[in-house]
Amino acid sequence: MKTTTSTAYSRDLGDELRRLRETCTGMGGRALAVNLGWDPSKVSNIEHGKARASEIDLVQILTACGKDIEYFENFRERYKYAFEEYVLQVPDNLRTLAMAESTAKTITSYDMRTVPGLVQTPEYADSLYRLGGFVAEERIPMAVQLRMDRQAIMRRHDRPTCLFYVHELALQQQVGDDQIMAAQYKRLLVKAFVLRIVPEHVVIPSSGCVLWEYEKAMPVAFSETDLANVFVQDPGAIARTRLLFNHLDEVALDAEQSRRKLAEYVSPPREENHGRGPRLA
Repeated sequence: MKTTTSTAYSRDLGDELRRLRETCTGMGGRALAVNLGWDPSKVSNIEHGKARASEIDLVQILTACGKDIEYFENFRERYKYAFEEYVLQVPDNLRTLAMAESTAKTITSYDMRTVPGLVQTPEYADSLYRLGGFVAEERIPMAVQLRMDRQAIMRRHDRPTCLFYVHELALQQQVGDDQIMAAQYKRLLVKAFVLRIVPEHVVIPSSGCVLWEYEKAMPVAFSETDLANVFVQDPGAIARTRLLFNHLDEVALDAEQSRRKLAEYVSPPREENHGRGPRLA
């Protein structure tokens, strides 16, 4: 077993092994270690994603959990990428994303096209999925519910410190009807303390990204596309992500200016009701 730097994916897969141990064996980590003839710290390090388990280690763990060779082969195929600095996943796989997000101490994001998922209304999220065309009709309600479930981290007493940079062009994109947009603007105004608006005239050559920072693990940069979710722990990429957020801090409206800008979208002047820019709530 090799001790190494953990990644978002290694912590996810380690947590999956922990769940298997608890549900399939009923044993605690120390009891499993004794059963396998291991030092208890070995089980702990593997389950926390801090150590790369060998194939023999995985065979022994999964056999103790009653899993067959087919299950082992599938898990081994996934596990071989656990400690890579770049990990690509299909968009439907939200487990690593949800865990990386929920365990972060700080979340900083930038979005040019849409309202950030953690502050979307259900109706806005539903309309967004329908506009995209990448999610089958019958799967949209579940996708929306999963997005709403992720927002629970914003209500925790120990919630992460969040800062969402949102380009004003995202506010001007019509997602759903006027009522849906009005409700979304009001939600944003309530959450204004975590938002910074980038004015519409400012050009940012980035489609968006997220930076998760942790108390005892390396930061993870995340980028989401229609085709793949990308998790990055390469130090150079993390440095470039910080440069982007440093630049956004310089060009974005400050907190109070952002709140006033959002208020314009909630209650715009009458003459603007039929034009571009802030809409009537």
